[in-house]
Amino acid sequence: MSLPPLPEEAPDSIAPLDAAAASPLPAGPPLPVPSHVEPVPPSAAHTVTDAPDSLPSEPPSPLEGQADVAPESPAAADALGPDATAPEIPVTAGAAAAGPVTETPQADGMVPAAAVATAPWWSGWWDEFMAWVRVFTSAAVYATLIVTFLFQVARVDGQSMAPTLEDRDRLIVNKLAYRVGEPQRGDIVMLYYPLDPDKSYVKRVIAEEGDMVRVVEGQVFVNDVPLPDDQIPPEYRSHDDWGPQVIPEGYYFVMGDHRNNSSDSRHWGFVPKKYIIGRVQVRWWPIPTATIF
Repeated sequence: MSLPPLPEEAPDSIAPLDAAAASPLPAGPPLPVPSHVEPVPPSAAHTVTDAPDSLPSEPPSPLEGQADVAPESPAAADALGPDATAPEIPVTAGAAAAGPVTETPQADGMVPAAAVATAPWWSGWWDEFMAWVRVFTSAAVYATLIVTFLFQVARVDGQSMAPTLEDRDRLIVNKLAYRVGEPQRGDIVMLYYPLDPDKSYVKRVIAEEGDMVRVVEGQVFVNDVPLPDDQIPPEYRSHDDWGPQVIPEGYYFVMGDHRNNSSDSRHWGFVPKKYIIGRVQVRWWPIPTATIF
């Protein structure tokens, strides 16, 4: 394929246009050209310090020089994509020096440090004093309940129960035994002295209500049956006579094991049940002769 021939009247070249004709603005008087340039005085010049020798080829990134922040969760990291960069949060120099800020939780009932510092000087002493008061009060209450309803500590004065119990022996008396049961023959009991209830004695139950008791030449008979008294040595036996008598309802006949040196029912009569405090359960002192009855 060939191009059509150009017309003969087409110009071979383009003549330059007149500068005045080419300018869209009207021609005016020429501007004056100064013959020389006066230097700027140093006082009028601006001083620039620490100016870089050359400008960076590219503007710095707005995030350059900032600390990296990891995504809060794996899901957030996946949402950014494998090639995406996690958004960064600016950290100031003061915050970085101070370190992470944490909140210290306070347990319920704890007093802040400021409150402790302003507490009175005697508050700690008073709290300790009240703690001891509570301890002693509780101990007194427990001791009262135990002595009133359960057990009582007693001491033997005299030889009326020798050789079973000696003078100054320490005993534990079970007061609950006769609240749930009845005294039995052979029991060693603590009782109020019928002629003076302010005093208390330790004796052995010989006969119960309804029994007939008599003593012949120191030998005790209950319902005409000789009472076994092998625990009594010959030197402790008596040679008196007493009875016979039937024990009234609600009463008991008691004697001491030291028959010839004991004040008992042979002298001051029967003992009402309400006067019997409890059963002698343990002799705990002296330790070598400790016994459970």
